[in-house]
Amino acid sequence: MTSTPNAIPEILTHVDAGVMTLTINRLDKKNSLTAAMYAAMADALESAHHDTAVRALVIQGHESIFSAGNDIGDFLNKPPSTADAPVFRFLRGISSFSKPIVAAVCGPAVGIGTTMLLHCDLIYAGDNAAFSLPFVNLGLCPEAASSYLAPKLMGYPRAAEALLLGEPFRAETALEMGLINRIVPPAEASALAQQQARKLAAKPLSSLIETKRLMKKGQASIVAERMVEEGASFGRMLAEPAAREAFTAFMDKRRPDFSKV
Repeated sequence: MTSTPNAIPEILTHVDAGVMTLTINRLDKKNSLTAAMYAAMADALESAHHDTAVRALVIQGHESIFSAGNDIGDFLNKPPSTADAPVFRFLRGISSFSKPIVAAVCGPAVGIGTTMLLHCDLIYAGDNAAFSLPFVNLGLCPEAASSYLAPKLMGYPRAAEALLLGEPFRAETALEMGLINRIVPPAEASALAQQQARKLAAKPLSSLIETKRLMKKGQASIVAERMVEEGASFGRMLAEPAAREAFTAFMDKRRPDFSKV
């Protein structure tokens, strides 16, 4: 087992048996993501892309929470303003990653905690998993090409409920709509993701890469273009009063309530 050089305490990475595991490790802040964490994840993806010893990637959080999405304070103080902003580097990296990505998702996955999953190949969720796309509620628009990928995966009616209403949905619904592959007890999700990733790592890398490329052929350019368009709209809307007011209310008392899902 080896650690990667660009890891920070909030983003743990290691490589073992052909699998790079990337762990979101900021439990005291509900695994909310900062610019530094996006940069570390982008660096890890780039490292995994070039490392021939890495044949598959696992992304995981904690058994109680995957990610609460963006760290609001960090996001407002350092909003992404250029194409080289860490969050955009991460999104480009995960969307174009040529090797298989396996995710283990337990507890809440909010905002980008859900949209990043649209770029994963296999997703195993704990039965406590809950997904939320609250962009409209925050005065914003979708990101990570989710305005394209969510309707494509879920069908337009389901995607409209998720993106326009912004209401959380449970693992059972995610399984039904095809977002995840399997539901297991939270304590088993990471182990299952590792098991499946090791199965992938035992296969010829060239075959994995070519098969993934063929399955995704035709959408890569659309995803890249949609990310740019979403990013421009997101940045403009982030500076408008509606978003500032929504973010303030969200920080005070309006975080997604998964208890009613």
